[in-house]
Amino acid sequence: MQQQIKTLQKITSRKRTSKALTFSIPHVLKSILLLSRQKYASRATLCDELHMGEGAVRTLISYLREYEFVDSIKAGTFLTIKGKNFAKKFQEAIPYQSFLKKCCLTNGDHNCAIILRKEHVSNIGNGMKQRDYAILYGADDVLTLRFKNGEFVFVGDEVVCFADESEIKENLIEALHPRNNDIIIITSSNDKFVAEISAINTALWTLGS
Repeated sequence: MQQQIKTLQKITSRKRTSKALTFSIPHVLKSILLLSRQKYASRATLCDELHMGEGAVRTLISYLREYEFVDSIKAGTFLTIKGKNFAKKFQEAIPYQSFLKKCCLTNGDHNCAIILRKEHVSNIGNGMKQRDYAILYGADDVLTLRFKNGEFVFVGDEVVCFADESEIKENLIEALHPRNNDIIIITSSNDKFVAEISAINTALWTLGS
């Protein structure tokens, strides 16, 4: 996974220009995962999903093409075999993502939950680093949890989460299919895209720690 994250870093580095890019690592990963779920994606779809302008999307596609991850035809942009294999590595580590209803433990109107398989996480710490990763992309709040013996617990103190919100717990289990000791990251924001992109960023750097 370290090598894959380094590749994402290279894709977002400046190339042949002094201009700063208007997209970053989580945007690139989101685009790759989006393309892995559909045969073709138009530039308009990518603009909408990534909250980026057409020029930035065009640049992103050209960078991904240089790494032979994508190609484009009239129907749209699609993942190559190399791109599909790259996406598969992240799909194994981050198999599910979902949006949750607002609950007593989150501050924003939108809550994005991402699960990380335990075998891909070497050091989770007490959740403070995850908070920093999430806030960097505008999240208002973040919960870092572990699924342990059928319960979601806070990392660090192992206190049971959602003890009084059985519906949230059931929805998480149904959406994320957790296994024992998997890690769950939930980011919160009043903006749905901010909640999602901050969750992806937090998941990425947790995997890379």
